Amino acid sequence: MSLQYALLGDMSWQNRAEWQIPDTPFMSFAFWQALSDTGAIGEQAGWLPIYVLIYRVEDSSSTAITDSLTASLAPLSSSPLDISEPIAVMPVFVKGHHQGEFVFDHAWAQAYAQYGLDYYPRLVTSAPYTPVTGERLWLARGEKLNAEIVQTAIAGVDDIAQQVGASGWHGLFVTPEFAAIATTLMPVDTDINLGIEAQNPAFDSTFAYTPILERQGCQFLWQNKNLSHNDEPFTDFEGFLATLRAKKRKTIRAERRKVAEQGITCQRKCGDEITEADWKTFYHCYVMTYAIRGQQPYLTMDFFKALANGMAEHLMLAQAVDVNGEIIASSLFLYDKPDSKNATLYGRYWGALGEYDSLHFELCYYQGIEFAIEQGLIYFDPGTQGEHKLIRGFVPTKTHSLHRIYDSRFVPAIGDFCKKDRLHMAQYREQAFEALPFNIDNMPMFDSANV
Repeated sequence: MSLQYALLGDMSWQNRAEWQIPDTPFMSFAFWQALSDTGAIGEQAGWLPIYVLIYRVEDSSSTAITDSLTASLAPLSSSPLDISEPIAVMPVFVKGHHQGEFVFDHAWAQAYAQYGLDYYPRLVTSAPYTPVTGERLWLARGEKLNAEIVQTAIAGVDDIAQQVGASGWHGLFVTPEFAAIATTLMPVDTDINLGIEAQNPAFDSTFAYTPILERQGCQFLWQNKNLSHNDEPFTDFEGFLATLRAKKRKTIRAERRKVAEQGITCQRKCGDEITEADWKTFYHCYVMTYAIRGQQPYLTMDFFKALANGMAEHLMLAQAVDVNGEIIASSLFLYDKPDSKNATLYGRYWGALGEYDSLHFELCYYQGIEFAIEQGLIYFDPGTQGEHKLIRGFVPTKTHSLHRIYDSRFVPAIGDFCKKDRLHMAQYREQAFEALPFNIDNMPMFDSANV
């Protein structure tokens, strides 16, 4: 038995297997259907999806199934072969921009331009508009991510790259497991195993010596465990505050008090408790976040309504209400079911109708922490960027992205950049770790392998 791939332009493959529950809501079929149905992904949005479908075959000499891409990058048609039981699928987007990615390679595009070369199109595997670490393949039940699956997926990526003339492939916010497998398969500055092609006929030797480069970043993650009480989860917000140094406790209490002194109260609603009026007000707030920067939002009102219809059990809306009973700010969270392995709250979409002292901290962080404690969630991922998260008890955490550059002339320079960037980010994470606000009994241990 060996693995092969097919390239598909739609999600009709969903019905061809029984799939594992994804590790985050952002890889759920409901989330992706909402993106597709509302135009957040697709050719018009500049996120043209192609799905690398991986399946087992008896005859190791059979060839991979591909359909030619048209010059306009039209979606692929379904494969002519009846693949009844695929084992994995990886999404790949053909993109002509960097919007909605949160791992930035603009300098690489500029380098290409200086030499009169096209950096676009480029290929991206990610959860669109979502800087959340997670699985980037859908796996059928009973399957486990391994080197052969990753290798076959990369072969499919290489096939797409050849057809559309892509400069490279970028796998964003991948899991540490995926990063470790991929970079081992296609290492930097080492001889590639020349037996790869014999082991897997899906592998295209055109890019056999193209390494997969790794970048590492830093995000901040709140953890629901009290180190001084045998890592037990917190029972309330005050229990969390007790783990911080006195000065930091005082700062957080002062911020929460400022919100109350402005006559603002906060409330939380989950799932079906969120009304049509709530969604309209939320979207008005969300649009304001972009309007103050002179931008249009990536996501539409119809997208959020689709989330409400398709995955209400994963939604929590925090609202700020003024003295007149009017909602003046909203923050929408997604969350895993509490019994999930690494049940996490994800802070995603926020907006306010005016400027209010400390309200952003209250609605985006403190309401989220309280909710995570109430629900028994293990982690709270508040979103990308910011030392302001660090000083509120969010621990620096390593993120991984992968980059496969097809023009060998650029590989040494970009590879050197990635190496130096990893060292810089490792130093940054260590410095950030030292600035955590916990008292000595609750200071987590620094682990360079994971932080």
